[in-house]
Amino acid sequence: MEGGTYPGFGNGTEVDGKVLQTFQKSFVQVQDILDQNRLLINQINQNHESKIPDNLGRNVGLIKELNNNIRRVANLYADLSSSFSRSMEVSSEDDSARTYEPDGKASQKRIRSG
Repeated sequence: MEGGTYPGFGNGTEVDGKVLQTFQKSFVQVQDILDQNRLLINQINQNHESKIPDNLGRNVGLIKELNNNIRRVANLYADLSSSFSRSMEVSSEDDSARTYEPDGKASQKRIRSG
């Protein structure tokens, strides 16, 4: 995936390999946190159902951890959104320097000096 460009979104947009790697890394991080949250929620539910005072007391810390994880996921998605917007801006700037032939293939515009 390193280097290179890859077909993008079906609209002629190409996506840089480094951008894809960044997205993939972020999505893996998000998935790891969500998996951890699932385990936390299960533990919180078990503690709640047990009605044992010590277990209920542990839920305070588990819920704080869950909230922090949710905050981390929101931040990761915000970063992804910013990265995506920047990559699309760069892509559209690159596209403005290209023309498209009738067969859909891109070619560079030639700027004639006057």
